[in-house]
Amino acid sequence: MKLYHGSNVNIESIDLSKSKPNKDFGKGFYLSGNEEQAFAMASQKVIQMESGSETINVYEFEERHLTDGSLNVKIFETYDEEWAEFILKNRNKKNTGKMHDYDIVVGPIADDKVGVQIRLFMEEYIDITTLLNRLKFIKGMTVQYYFGTERAIQTLKKL
Repeated sequence: MKLYHGSNVNIESIDLSKSKPNKDFGKGFYLSGNEEQAFAMASQKVIQMESGSETINVYEFEERHLTDGSLNVKIFETYDEEWAEFILKNRNKKNTGKMHDYDIVVGPIADDKVGVQIRLFMEEYIDITTLLNRLKFIKGMTVQYYFGTERAIQTLKKL
């Protein structure tokens, strides 16, 4: 399968040390199966960095790695309590270390619409049940692929 990473630069070699902490699934390299989503991320990166141009880095990934036992993989099929708790733990800036030992995590993106609901929960304006109920009604769930270890990165072939 093809996976896409939107950036403001062409990525010759993936360097996990350049990844930012406190993202949805932790510090790692994120990709999308949706090229439009990757382009949107590239546009956002150009604005944030105030440099470069929208660049889509394309990788080939053999899906068998998700199920063959060669890597430690976690897949979230939808927004649910386990997913929400996982996101909250990884996004919590008080947590400075790695929050899990997965090589690859696949699941919904906590985009701006979802992020608002997560903030309301973190600030204790809503409970977990309300959070999950609200997430059910958000349309257009986009899946992200997190690669958090060198073993996982080695499964990606740049095209």
